[in-house]
Amino acid sequence: MPTRLPRLPGAVRGRDFIETRDWTVPEIELLLETSDRLKRAFRAGRPTRYLPDKTVFLFFFDKSTRTRNSFEAGATQLGAHAHFIAAETSQAAHGESPRDMGIILSSYGHAIAIRHDLVPGEGNRYMREVAEHATVPVFNMQCDIDHPFQTLADLMTIREEFGRDLRGRRIAVTWAYAPSYAKPMSVPQGLITLLPRFGLDVALAHPPEWKLMDAPLAFAREQAQKHGTSFEVTGDMDEACRGADIVYAKSWGIESLFHKPEEALALSARYKSWICDERRMRLASKDAIYMHCLPADRNHEVTDAVIDGPQSRVFREAENRLHTCKAVMALTM
Repeated sequence: MPTRLPRLPGAVRGRDFIETRDWTVPEIELLLETSDRLKRAFRAGRPTRYLPDKTVFLFFFDKSTRTRNSFEAGATQLGAHAHFIAAETSQAAHGESPRDMGIILSSYGHAIAIRHDLVPGEGNRYMREVAEHATVPVFNMQCDIDHPFQTLADLMTIREEFGRDLRGRRIAVTWAYAPSYAKPMSVPQGLITLLPRFGLDVALAHPPEWKLMDAPLAFAREQAQKHGTSFEVTGDMDEACRGADIVYAKSWGIESLFHKPEEALALSARYKSWICDERRMRLASKDAIYMHCLPADRNHEVTDAVIDGPQSRVFREAENRLHTCKAVMALTM
């Protein structure tokens, strides 16, 4: 006889998960509580087949490791099936509209997940147009504005480390040099719009050219004021790291230069000193942790000694991607 599963609440059934700012604090708390429950069940080897015979379509305009695999593994563990679709192999490459895709894939399955993150002004708009015409939940696997599954896992990791009461804790969200490519802006924007709502003081650091988008900055300031936390922006990486409980150092691109990546990378070479190294971790609090969404450009964004050292939480952070992904699917599909 199959094991009877604990009942999940239906409060967010059918909801899209496009940006965390679309969800209230209590709704995000529900996601975190469910993520924790599913993680405990996974580690204990208990089945969690909440979505038998359901289908989620994974539509990718960009490459992926953690996101694709957390969705595919998570869907399987929930009893569902994930269909991987590379955009260049679909009719989207020939101009099929997001409206038509939303209508058609809704009739084939139970959720649509999209990654469209490399062109400012396009990805989030595309997802919301799909969602407007879909009759099933639409999930943001990373867009130009937010990476909500990543930042939900980040918050889960921080609370595992420091507890649920984060009041007075401080995170440095800082740009770091990377020579590989102009990375999306969505992770730092997702962090600054989510974390001030959960008690964290946020220090954002970047060189002058790497300013984030106006709307996420305005929302971060508004939420910090509303929730009694602080949000500050500095051009000094050391200043951001000083006294921080969490150092989240990663590269991102320049909004106006995503169509000129070579120019952006040449400009970033002036700031090779923006690296998370042992000296900067010593500026942070004595029990500080290092975080990164991965993949990290080793010995450019971060030294091996930091990312592989005792303060690093990057692998637990990546592990939590599976459980937050499963929580969103289980509660909404």
